[in-house]
Amino acid sequence: MSRNYRTRKGNKPKSRKLAALLALVGGSVGVHKFYLNQPGQGIMFIFLFTIAANLSFPLTAVLGIFDAFRLFTMSDEQFHHKYNRGAYVNPTHRDSKVERRRQRQMSRPERTVRGSKPTRAAVQRANPFKKSGIAKYKDFDLDGAIIDFSKGLEINEQDVALHFNIANAYSLTEQKEKAYYHLDKAVELGFTDFDLISTKDDLAFVRIQPEWDAFKENGFQLKRGMMSSAAANANPNQTDDVLLSQLNKLSELRKKGLLSEDEFMLERKRLMNRR
Repeated sequence: MSRNYRTRKGNKPKSRKLAALLALVGGSVGVHKFYLNQPGQGIMFIFLFTIAANLSFPLTAVLGIFDAFRLFTMSDEQFHHKYNRGAYVNPTHRDSKVERRRQRQMSRPERTVRGSKPTRAAVQRANPFKKSGIAKYKDFDLDGAIIDFSKGLEINEQDVALHFNIANAYSLTEQKEKAYYHLDKAVELGFTDFDLISTKDDLAFVRIQPEWDAFKENGFQLKRGMMSSAAANANPNQTDDVLLSQLNKLSELRKKGLLSEDEFMLERKRLMNRR
């Protein structure tokens, strides 16, 4: 299978077959050496030819035949690397339609097919706020994380992970309505790790709210008007009952081992400060 060779400067490369023919026909005087850009060896062939002519011994003719045989049996790749220095190989095969088509496709600039959905990796690359939000969240910069997660949702409001992550951040900052809203959206969009919702420490504040049982029974999604009705029914006479219910749930989480003693005391202190 033949290949196309071009030198980097655009010069026509040397031909293996032509070099072999020159060695066979004019090898006595080193014609093939001059063709292969080896003038020093060509001069040596002329010098040996002069001496051999005086001795009536065809030494250079034998050497020429030897070189011709070597060139005829050499592969194109070997010839290219040895005699076409500075050249590169164009791998397009003259007799391969498939290879030519592949090369044309590879040379075309990338373009987005109209109507096609971007890949997940492309969306992530286009949404830098997701990565920065997670970094801030891990550093406990919750306000900064919420800002970045919100910007990320402006780019892709269908991102399940962003909804779940921002729900955790809202829970840690005790913004239960927003936390419940984004948990609901995450489940609606396909989040199914309900055990994680029920056990993750960062969502402990959400789980001690009066709405938790109804939220859980409804498949970890909000019933219509759940948060608004809870806010409307909250009055001073019910404050103590709500606080007691939250403290009881907090104790249950500690007994089940879902909260450590330090986490229990921290959440209890938060509840008492809000009273």
